Amino acid sequence: MYKTRNDLPVETRATAIRLLGERLSDSIDLMHQAKQAHWNVKGPNFIALHKLFDEIVDAVEDYMDLMAERIVQLGGQPEGTIQVAARLSTLKNYPLEITSENDHVEALSSVLAAFGASVRKAIDHSDEIGDKDTADIFTEISRGVDKYLWFTEAHLGRLPIRKEISHVQAA
Repeated sequence: MYKTRNDLPVETRATAIRLLGERLSDSIDLMHQAKQAHWNVKGPNFIALHKLFDEIVDAVEDYMDLMAERIVQLGGQPEGTIQVAARLSTLKNYPLEITSENDHVEALSSVLAAFGASVRKAIDHSDEIGDKDTADIFTEISRGVDKYLWFTEAHLGRLPIRKEISHVQAA
């Protein structure tokens, strides 16, 4: 780690750098999976999905930058190459043979959900080690990922699951 005047304990900074680096690798993978979907989607909703997938790419690129810059702020050095991301990403491989819009929506929804879950764990871990600023960055990313998961899943057209009302209250 680089020397810094950041007042967080060295152990806290080292743990946060590791957490940020892990999610950085996942985000690099996610960005390229969304680009894969953007390039290859086919179907009646092509233009809407093509644009949505590119919007996801842009958002994830912003998340990558937030995490990489936080690593530097904490005295670390981000490892943001494709080679590192390919080795460290925890995301499932994107199915390269798919072309239909529903298959891309399903695949991208799954990877967004998995990334969102790992980011939420990183929020908790960052908070536990006392790095509220890193937890805040992960919270911002989580909100954005949830938004794009919602946007993507909306294309599946599934109706929400509703619980049956067992009784009706009298007026």
